[in-house]
Amino acid sequence: MDGEELTEQETALYDRQIRVWGVDAQRRLSKSHILVSGMKGVVVEFCKNIILAGIGSLTLMDNRLVTEEALSSNFLIPPDEKMYSGRSLAELCCDSLRDFNPMVHVSVEKGDLLSFDEDFYDKFDAVVVSCCSFTIKKKAEPDNTIECQLQYPSFEEAVAAPWRSLPKKVTKLYYAMRVIERLEESEGRNHGEVSVSDLPSVLKMRNELCKEQSLNESHIPDGLLERLLLAGTSEYPPVCAIVGGILGQEVIKAISGKGDPLKNFFFFDAMDGKGIIEDISTPAN
Repeated sequence: MDGEELTEQETALYDRQIRVWGVDAQRRLSKSHILVSGMKGVVVEFCKNIILAGIGSLTLMDNRLVTEEALSSNFLIPPDEKMYSGRSLAELCCDSLRDFNPMVHVSVEKGDLLSFDEDFYDKFDAVVVSCCSFTIKKKAEPDNTIECQLQYPSFEEAVAAPWRSLPKKVTKLYYAMRVIERLEESEGRNHGEVSVSDLPSVLKMRNELCKEQSLNESHIPDGLLERLLLAGTSEYPPVCAIVGGILGQEVIKAISGKGDPLKNFFFFDAMDGKGIIEDISTPAN
């Protein structure tokens, strides 16, 4: 794949990018295949960025229909109600994304992450997952080994790291999100189904996890948990643009081989406008 040359049309279209990261990196991008699941605001921004960068193909997966919330955060949905009536988010976004770069093949895959076996995921160079439960993330993670000099823990390994082994300055957002995810998992709820009315249960889960993980409860303040529950699944376009831009940048780095992908979690707090990178992994023995 890396031996295939860029066409004259690709070279002309991506001339500015080639000047930045080189022809080899652009060639790898142009031959890459990306799968995204869950057309939330951040993922929409990511899709725009990755298509403009010149990947080979993009496959979209999201069977949900348009909602009022989606209309406020997804700029790919056409304004004419007649155009999106009865069509899935993936289908609507597919039509709009094709206009950004006609050289990128954009398609829709019906179903969900658990509908396919590992062979399906093997054909993709990167898989981006949004708005799904913690359990589905772990089950859907491809078990592929790629020859590489960089060593990164898998998602499942990272979230299994004991809290007492993590640096003391790890953002409190990490712990708070893990508490909410654990409650979702323990009660069999889907992502976003835990609300502020569940605060007593969330606080109880916080106390249990802190005792289990030998962590002081002050690391996960009541106010932070309440704020996250109040926000729920609401999306804010400016935040989506920032996080979607970071996500696109990291996937481009991973595929092109230009620059080390961040290790391994990125958190953005809209309250203070700060982005934080955290290395969440179990220390080597």
